[in-house]
Amino acid sequence: MTKPVIGFIGLGLMGGNMVENLQKRGYQVNVMDLSADAVARVIDRGNATAFTSAKELAAASDIVQFCLTTSAVVEKIVYGEDGVLAGIKEGAVLVDFGTSIPASTIKIGAALAEKGAGMIDAPLGRTPAHAKDGLLNIMAAGDQATFDKVKPVLEEQGENVFHLGKLGAGHTTKLINNFMGMTTVTAMSQAFAVAKLAGVDGQQLFDIMSAGPSNSPFMAFCKNYAVDSNPNLGFSIANANKDLGYFNEMVKDLGSESLIAQGTSTNLQAAVDAGLGQSDVPVIFDYFTKLEK
Repeated sequence: MTKPVIGFIGLGLMGGNMVENLQKRGYQVNVMDLSADAVARVIDRGNATAFTSAKELAAASDIVQFCLTTSAVVEKIVYGEDGVLAGIKEGAVLVDFGTSIPASTIKIGAALAEKGAGMIDAPLGRTPAHAKDGLLNIMAAGDQATFDKVKPVLEEQGENVFHLGKLGAGHTTKLINNFMGMTTVTAMSQAFAVAKLAGVDGQQLFDIMSAGPSNSPFMAFCKNYAVDSNPNLGFSIANANKDLGYFNEMVKDLGSESLIAQGTSTNLQAAVDAGLGQSDVPVIFDYFTKLEK
């Protein structure tokens, strides 16, 4: 059976490794990225074509995949005069692997449907190392027929591929997951900071908390920095801040609010403003240790 041609836009650390995995598995890929070096690495591996137009890439691809940074970037590449929407073929599918605002995803899906194309939102779990080996966790959503069309490809990109229901459910689930995770890391980091300010030994605090129901991998990530000075969560404060902002926007779109998420966002934004945006999330501990009333 002939493999579909994959168009891939966004060759950062995660996206670049995802494309390498596809190439190893025999897929023809069409790629586009602002980084000439990232594109060159793909082309050098063979069976690949570089594009500078999202419209032309979409017209030459059976499945278009995004691994982009923000909803604003996704919308620009979809709706632009030279964008994916202008070139996508009838029967093709757009897969958004990024973390986007669900309302935006649903709007894009409706616009694609008018062109006879489908959409799947499929945010990712795990790391770029997993991406290179096709071992990601993929939280896919969209109508069943569209999901079934891209499922064989997703199963070569992810070890665990979940179908979560209607379009937007993947991005909704990812934002809920990141709200829980980043709120937990922010709270635990401040717990270690308060212990330091109060003269309580951080290792002892960890030993006590980890012996009870508060124990979790997130606590270990926080302890690794606050006590051992070893940040290893692999997710930046700036990214966490972006995702909490999206979560708050999503909750507002649902006619509700989250004071908890707003509090987490306030602290993450303050850490970004303090110059820690590109640091690992548990490094927010440094912000809390210097925080004065």
